[in-house]
Amino acid sequence: MSRIIGLDVGDKTIGVAVSDPMFLLAQPVETIKRTKVKNDINRLKELIKEYKAGLLVVGLPKNMNNTIGPQSMKVMSFVDIIKKEIDIEIVYEDERMTTIQSEAVLMDMKVRRENRKKYIDKIAAAFILQTYLDRRKNG
Repeated sequence: MSRIIGLDVGDKTIGVAVSDPMFLLAQPVETIKRTKVKNDINRLKELIKEYKAGLLVVGLPKNMNNTIGPQSMKVMSFVDIIKKEIDIEIVYEDERMTTIQSEAVLMDMKVRRENRKKYIDKIAAAFILQTYLDRRKNG
């Protein structure tokens, strides 16, 4: 395993981030526009091969009271499909607040509101992955 891929799975897009080879830093890679599940899975396969990833960290959008809601169920259903199609370890990472953090970063960078959507999902994926990497590093 040379890298870890982080995913922010939404209804319309999938934000993708990747770790460095030392598993210290996450960087945003791309936002996959969702079309068909088959196409989404094929693009994930390409990214896993390209980065020689051995682990997917998938953001789980829990409710603020730590319960699983409808959006979490959608993400878990998609992960079930990934598990059938791709032989890779998958872990969930709590993604509460990542979209808010991502929006704040984009505002700090003075990215215009109409352009933020292009970046927000892959930045959220980077926050999800960075949270996992930091927790892993700190035991």
